[in-house]
Amino acid sequence: MTWNDEEDDEAAGHGVEDPDEADMNDEPAEVPCPYCKREILEDLPQCPYCGNYISREDAPHQREWWWIVALVLLILLILVFVLRRW
Repeated sequence: MTWNDEEDDEAAGHGVEDPDEADMNDEPAEVPCPYCKREILEDLPQCPYCGNYISREDAPHQREWWWIVALVLLILLILVFVLRRW
């Protein structure tokens, strides 16, 4: 085979690697959920099984209600302590 024959073979599709079966798959890739380990679509922001968000950027901002309750209880305890001393 000469150099020109190789070019002709490549131009005709010979010597070109065929795509793998994975390349021809139209289904989206699946990855395990980092929380429940079930297979989910790679592009989902939230796991449909456990409901956890995959990344913090996708999760909505939650206000921590428990710290408000703790602060109110602390203030009440301080008030009770101060009022008992009077």
